[in-house]
Amino acid sequence: MKLPWKKIGLSLGISLLILGSLITAFYYSLQPQAGRTNILVLGVAGEDYKGSDLTDSIIFFSVENQTGESLLLSLPRDIWIASLRTKLNSVYHYQGIEETKKALSDILGQEIDYSLIIDFDVFVQVVDLLGGVEVEVERAFDDYRYPIAGKENDLCDGDPEFNCRYEHLHFDQGEQLMDGQTALKYVRSRNAEGEEGTDFARSQRQQKVLLAIKKKMLTPQFILNFPKMAKLVALLNENIKTDVFRDDYGGLFKIALKIRKNKMETAVLNDGYLINPPTSEEKYDNQWVLVPQSGSWEEVHTYVEGLLAD
Repeated sequence: MKLPWKKIGLSLGISLLILGSLITAFYYSLQPQAGRTNILVLGVAGEDYKGSDLTDSIIFFSVENQTGESLLLSLPRDIWIASLRTKLNSVYHYQGIEETKKALSDILGQEIDYSLIIDFDVFVQVVDLLGGVEVEVERAFDDYRYPIAGKENDLCDGDPEFNCRYEHLHFDQGEQLMDGQTALKYVRSRNAEGEEGTDFARSQRQQKVLLAIKKKMLTPQFILNFPKMAKLVALLNENIKTDVFRDDYGGLFKIALKIRKNKMETAVLNDGYLINPPTSEEKYDNQWVLVPQSGSWEEVHTYVEGLLAD
């Protein structure tokens, strides 16, 4: 017996409604919650280097969860943390990650949700696993005092300049394919001649390499290379320190899917907001430091809010 057309139409309509509801529910299950996610990324030397847990690079990464618009903001390591009487790059060494997140929050006026800590060796391995990264060197530079790991206490046969502890780095202007060790030297160089010798230029170099790593990771050639992808996941799982809970992985993955290169802004907290005050034993323990130009962090808070609103 044939079903009346009205019943067939009703059944089909109900089926389509259920299917549509399921598709809609699935779509929204992939959408991140509204708001921003702020992550502190710290680069440390690691056990094989002098100052193993001093933070060599300090980056605030913020992403708008639903649009994927994101910001990479680098901070100089010499910012003075008055409440702890130490520089920003030493807070993790003395106080741990929670106090470091608090210090960043005080400076930027933004809550820090998570942290990632990566050391030099892992950085090198990641770049090499990717087959190197393409980096545009903005200015050629030389650094004659790049420290050689393991040579920190070498007496250099009595050489008063201890030249054997250092190697000469040279980078030509233009696009270069860098392996892990070369990329590490490029982002770590601190004693270059000219403009590249500043911490601000160094922070910009670090951002260039991070963006180059991200670009290489998102290529089909790498994504579809399942053995390499498995090695990368294992490498990061085993070596990166983080306070991200496993229950949060799904939400962060949804956010990561939204990030696009053309929506990522980069900036460096520079001398427009920071000054180097006169040396003072009473205030700064005779250290070379950076402090807020206006005397408080409120101006920086406004600056960061503007960056996140753009």
